Amino acid sequence: MGLIIKPLTGAAMSPYLDDVARLRLSVFAEYPYLYDGDLEYETWYLAKFASLAGAVLVVALDGDKVIGAATGAPLLHQFEEFSAPLIKAGYDIDQHFYCGESVLVPPYRGRGIGHEFFNYREAQAVSLGLAYCGFFSVIRAEDDPRRPDGYRSLDGFWNKRGYEKLDGVVATFPWREQGENFERMNQLCYWMRAL
Repeated sequence: MGLIIKPLTGAAMSPYLDDVARLRLSVFAEYPYLYDGDLEYETWYLAKFASLAGAVLVVALDGDKVIGAATGAPLLHQFEEFSAPLIKAGYDIDQHFYCGESVLVPPYRGRGIGHEFFNYREAQAVSLGLAYCGFFSVIRAEDDPRRPDGYRSLDGFWNKRGYEKLDGVVATFPWREQGENFERMNQLCYWMRAL
């Protein structure tokens, strides 16, 4: 059947949410997130996301198997931990579309699917009349001992898409990391581009 990438809104997202939840757990377990989540929380999170006005889920399918997914919705509807740093920095969050997670299984990386994820989310933002797109990425030290050999940052990819890191716009969000039994506060920096 081949590779299919398609944007979904509203009830059309529902059949894919369980697969996307499992995919998030798998991909976010990797560096730099090192997320040790649970399926119950992921299922709750995605159901909440799917109910947001203006939300889009972009799925990448190989046949009928979900091999990648990306989410986006107006920033106004996101967790306060994500909107508060922009409000504090003087940004009008009513004009921002938030590109949430973008997850893709390793064998499919480097094939342009990430660009398609951004294309569809940016198109959704434009269709909603919003002026900016942005997202948060986790901050890790360059010498973090957990950084795997051959790890390549996505900063260059995001710059080529027109995104720039906003100095001083940092969110703090808790999650349990691999090998730990408590939630650690993690810092994330905001990337933004005008549409």
